[in-house]
Amino acid sequence: MKLLAVETATEACSAALYNDGVVIERFELTRNEHTRLILPMIDSLMADAGLRPQQLDALAFGRGPGSFTGVRIATGVIQGIAFGADLPVVPVSTLAAIAQDFFDNSKAQGERHKAEVLTFNTAFTAMDARMGEIYWGVYRRDEPGFAELIGKETVTLAADVEFPDMAGVGVGSGWGVYRQELMIRLAGRVSYCEIDLLPRASAIARLGARGFEQGRAVEVEQALPVYLRDKVAKKESER
Repeated sequence: MKLLAVETATEACSAALYNDGVVIERFELTRNEHTRLILPMIDSLMADAGLRPQQLDALAFGRGPGSFTGVRIATGVIQGIAFGADLPVVPVSTLAAIAQDFFDNSKAQGERHKAEVLTFNTAFTAMDARMGEIYWGVYRRDEPGFAELIGKETVTLAADVEFPDMAGVGVGSGWGVYRQELMIRLAGRVSYCEIDLLPRASAIARLGARGFEQGRAVEVEQALPVYLRDKVAKKESER
């Protein structure tokens, strides 16, 4: 199967091509150059693979949560390609992508930190959502190795996160900003954190291919962003 994926919800801008199980990625950190970078990344991937959009089976994109502008960029790019090539789309959570990236690389981390293997099968995933809040989701690694959501994703105060009664690893930028509050709330369930993990198109591609196989692709009209938060800013009385 052949699938193109993009991710622009944070300062990480990336595109990836899933080509019969092999994933190739273009990745760059940027503050506000996503619009300029993402299309050349896509063109480069497709040219190197000798593919045209019409030869793809599907598309995938990071549907959020994340930067409102960034999520809209990924959505718009994928919708444009999908309309032009008549392709189905798999929306993928950016929180799931962070967890997936951790799971894909956690074997060596577990050995390095001498942690129990089961601990590294659960990711307490937190992205800094600004305004004193985090985007939050708990994922476990399923049997084939993919991130599976436990409960639901939310935008919340770090002190109010909900979680299952199990040990795991803290991943994502939210742990860099609210580590103390999260550690208190999770009461000893987390002993190790990876705060520098950002959603990447390589993880979006892997999860997108999995979603396509499971029948979770949608028509382009249904390929919509998920912000979790309805407002870009809050009034003082709401904070």
